Amino acid sequence: MPHDHGPDGHHHHHDHAPHGHGHNHADGDHLHSHMHEHDAAADLQVLTAQFIDGYVQARDKSAYLKLAGVPFERPAAAGPKALKLIDVELKTEWQVGTASPSFGSRELSYLPFPGQMVTERTNMSLIYVSMDEKSVLDIRDFLSQRKKEIDA
Repeated sequence: MPHDHGPDGHHHHHDHAPHGHGHNHADGDHLHSHMHEHDAAADLQVLTAQFIDGYVQARDKSAYLKLAGVPFERPAAAGPKALKLIDVELKTEWQVGTASPSFGSRELSYLPFPGQMVTERTNMSLIYVSMDEKSVLDIRDFLSQRKKEIDA
């Protein structure tokens, strides 16, 4: 959730200069909230999960994509021909452990997860092609851009 909280957990009014589009203020003080990076990432994660769930449940996959504003053609990076959407790829992964560099060693510190900590992640990619090019658009990138357009 968006919030501006101090260490005591209470809401504080504060000034963010300069004020951009959409910031109404009087006498240098205004009431609004900003999304912190963690909140924005969590929000995008929820949007992505819901979008993928909706796509999987949809009887008409093309209609679902059209309603969401997914382009069926995109400009090509390598020429005048447009790229065409040909595939939607879903990939599911399960994180069963974690590994990180060990202090003072070239070995990884490995921590396998017990069963209840194993987490599932599903991601979606949109595959576009032309005669000369292939482009993969991660649904998180599409949803992030779409959200910025809607919020603007």
